[in-house]
Amino acid sequence: MRHTIAEIAAALGAECAGEISLSVMRVAEPEQAGPLDLALCVNPKYAEGVAKGQARAAMLWPGADWAAMGLKAAIFAPRGRLAMAGLTAMMDPGPQIAVGIHALSVIDETAVIGSGAAIGPFVTIGAGVTIGANARIASHVSIAEGAVIGSDALILQGARIGARVVIGDRFICQPGAVIGADGFSFVTPEKSGVEEIRETLGQRDQFKEQSWTRIHSVGAVTIGDDVEVGANVCIDRGTIRNTEIGSGSKLDNLVHVGHNVQIGRDCLLCGQVGIAGSARIGDRVVMGGQCGVNDNIFVGNDVICGGATKVFTNAPAGRVLLGYPAVKMETHVEMQKALRRLPRLAAKVAEIEKVIQKS
Repeated sequence: MRHTIAEIAAALGAECAGEISLSVMRVAEPEQAGPLDLALCVNPKYAEGVAKGQARAAMLWPGADWAAMGLKAAIFAPRGRLAMAGLTAMMDPGPQIAVGIHALSVIDETAVIGSGAAIGPFVTIGAGVTIGANARIASHVSIAEGAVIGSDALILQGARIGARVVIGDRFICQPGAVIGADGFSFVTPEKSGVEEIRETLGQRDQFKEQSWTRIHSVGAVTIGDDVEVGANVCIDRGTIRNTEIGSGSKLDNLVHVGHNVQIGRDCLLCGQVGIAGSARIGDRVVMGGQCGVNDNIFVGNDVICGGATKVFTNAPAGRVLLGYPAVKMETHVEMQKALRRLPRLAAKVAEIEKVIQKS
């Protein structure tokens, strides 16, 4: 699909200059851009790449001298990455799923499918399921009994939606995600070693044979509007009450959300984040890759956790955390500086010891 420079600028609310009737078909990095590509160069440090490519038009930073770059047209983006969000949405054709229900899908007669839905092959939809209008469901997706999914959903290949899961509008689910599997809940007839360690912080009085009894998960999962989950995300159903994901939150690939967890609105959880059962996460929380959150604790609104941070205790609202265990970021930086000084400190102590021994 072709778009003129004028059309793109209008859609993004941006300014443009030059031959604004010029059309492009794709977006590309400056060095790789061809005559029909719009080169993305929203930072001056990438300007040299424009001359190495063949683009006739580019998205540039405000005030860029587009003519001197040899371009015929330009769009100016005050906030480059935000403009890229709108631009890539325009250029993304999305998955090709034909409107209607594929003949190789199996849909229970009690399920309700909204108008304009597109359901690919080998999809199974259970009894009492409700799918909103304009949903797009790719091949090999399964949606279990009683699930409710809002309008304009996009659920990609191999995703699994469990029984009684409720999901809002404009949901995006990447391939292989599992929403509504049983939580990891087990108990021993007598106090387990884990319970003992929690109480004593490491002391074990005795060791004895124990077996684990399964606690079934009779809750479900509730997800708000405009939520996106990445590939192979796992969100466990609640034990009694539902696991909850607030509207606008985004979960990257391989994120695991344990049973009974409550996640607020507009959170951003990067790859391999793990949140243990019954933890509560506030609104607008950001967690870098491989962060971990202990069970039964609270992380306040607007907390930011750097990559691989491990949160073992309640985190106050607005705190910036880093490290294992999590501490304030500035404290962690000072601790690392001190750690790097340890070899020199040890050498100085050794010299002092030698002096003392000789005296």
